[in-house]
Amino acid sequence: MKKIFNITGLCVKYKHYMVDTSAKIEKIMAMVERGDYFMINRPRQFGKTTTLNLVKDTLLSNGYVVIDTSFEGVGDHLFSSEHAFCSEVLEVFASSIEMYDVDSANLLLKHAEHVTTFTALSRAITRVVRESQKQVVLLIDEVDKSSNSKIFLQFLGVLRNKYLSAGAGKDITFQSVILAGLHDVRTLKLAIRDESESKFNSPWNISAKFDIDMSFSANEIESMLLAYQSETGITFDTIEIAHELHRFTNGYPYLVSDICKIIDEKSNGDWSVGGIYAAIKMMLNEKSTLFEDVIKNIENNQEIKAVVDDLLIAGNSRSYNPFAYDKGIMYGIFREDNGKLVIHNKIFEELIYHYMLERQSVINMQVPVSSLELRGFITNGALNMERILLKFQDFMFEEHRKADEKFYESQARLIFLSYIKPILNGKGFYFVEPQTRENKRLDVVVIYGDRKYIIELKIWNGQKYHEKGREQLAEYLSIQGLSEGYLLVFNFNQTKAKTSEWVEIEGKNLFEVLL
Repeated sequence: MKKIFNITGLCVKYKHYMVDTSAKIEKIMAMVERGDYFMINRPRQFGKTTTLNLVKDTLLSNGYVVIDTSFEGVGDHLFSSEHAFCSEVLEVFASSIEMYDVDSANLLLKHAEHVTTFTALSRAITRVVRESQKQVVLLIDEVDKSSNSKIFLQFLGVLRNKYLSAGAGKDITFQSVILAGLHDVRTLKLAIRDESESKFNSPWNISAKFDIDMSFSANEIESMLLAYQSETGITFDTIEIAHELHRFTNGYPYLVSDICKIIDEKSNGDWSVGGIYAAIKMMLNEKSTLFEDVIKNIENNQEIKAVVDDLLIAGNSRSYNPFAYDKGIMYGIFREDNGKLVIHNKIFEELIYHYMLERQSVINMQVPVSSLELRGFITNGALNMERILLKFQDFMFEEHRKADEKFYESQARLIFLSYIKPILNGKGFYFVEPQTRENKRLDVVVIYGDRKYIIELKIWNGQKYHEKGREQLAEYLSIQGLSEGYLLVFNFNQTKAKTSEWVEIEGKNLFEVLL
C-alpha cells in the first residue's frame, strides 16, 4: 500500500509519511520514568493524538501497562453525577485497551463492580495498580470537553490526592498520568469545600511543566522527506525544501503535512521552492477546519483581534508575555520570537491578511484596476513593478486629499495589499516578511512566474531612518540574491512631495516611491 501525507486524525507509520519525533518521545518517556503527571496542551491539529499514540507504543514495548483513553464520544451521562462517573469510568478504561491488553482490561472490569463514589474509585485504582504488578500509565486524550465538567475536575482531584499520598508512602497509584488537549487544565479551578465558599484550588496543580517543543524542526521535516524520497524514488534537495517548509510553517505539523500532500497529490510532485509557493496558494484558497478556527478565534476575542491588528496593520512590536496573550498563544495564533510576540507562522499571517482585505472598510478603498491597466502592468510574463507603484502613488495622492488622515495611516498596508491582489490574481503569489518592527518596516515578497520582487513598505520617520531603511533593503536583497528592490514610503506629513526615483545603494538598484 502506497503511503500518503496525512492531515486528518491519527498518523500511523505503515500508512503515512511521518516526521521522526523520536527525540521528543524520549523526553516524554523521561518524564514518565520520573513519575511526572503532566498536561500536553497545544493548538488544534498540532499532533497531540499522534504523539500520545507513539508514547503508548513506546511504553508498551518497555513493559508498562498503558490505559489509553478519551472521553470524547462517551456522552454526557458519564459526567451527570458522581455515581454515574465512578460506576462507569473503569469500564470505559477497559473498553479502550481490550484490543491490545486483555488481561489489564479484565482487571479493570473486576474492580469496577460496586464502585459508585470517588472514595471507592480511589481504592479500586489502588487495587488495579497493585495487582497488575507493573507500572501503570494513564493517558487521556481530548480532555477539553471533559474539562467543563465539575465531575471530571473532581476526578482529577482524586488523582492529585493519590499522587501526593503515594509520594508520602501512603498509597499506590498510576506511575504517570498524561492529559492532552487544547486548554491547560492547570488553570481550571474547583471548589474544594461547599460551593458557597470562595476557596478554590486547581485539581491539577501537581502537573509538571511540559515544555517540549512539539513543532517540527527543519531537520525533523527532512526526515519525512527522506522517507518519501526513499519510497518513491523522486529526487530533490531535501535540505532546501525542509528549510523552506519550516520558514513558512514554523513547524506547525498540520501545515507541513498539508503542503507536502498538495505537492505530492495535486502539483505533480513539484518539490521545488516554486512548488511550495504554489501549494501554499492552493492551501489558502481552500477551506479547512484549522483556518476557520484561526479566524473564528480572532473574531470572537476582541483582545486577540486588537493585538493582531496592532502587529499586522500598524506594524508595532510587542514584548512576549504568556500571561497577557495566553488565549492567542493557546490557540496557536501567537508565539515568541527573540522575546517578541509574533504571528505563529507566515501562512497564518497570509490567511489573516487575506481575511482583513475582505473587511468592508478596506474593500471600499481598493484601487480600481482596469483590464487595460492590468495589461500594462504585465510585460512578457513579468511584472512592471515600477509602473504598478507609480499608479498606486497616483491613487494615494488623489484619495488622500479626500479621505480621513487617520484611516490612511492605519490602513495603508492593507490598501496596498488589496491593490496588488487583483494584479496577481490566478498567476502570482505574495507573502509578507516582517523585518524589524522598530522602524515600522514590512517587506512584501511577490512571486510572479519565475521572478521574485521585494517591496519594502515603510512609514516615514525622518531622513536618518530612511537611509537606514535603504541599507536594510539592500542587505535583504543580497540575502535573496536579487539586484533590484522597491521602497514604498508612506509619508503623512502635510508638506510631503510626490517623488519617485531610482537610487543605487551598496550595489543594489532601488526604486523609491514617496506617497
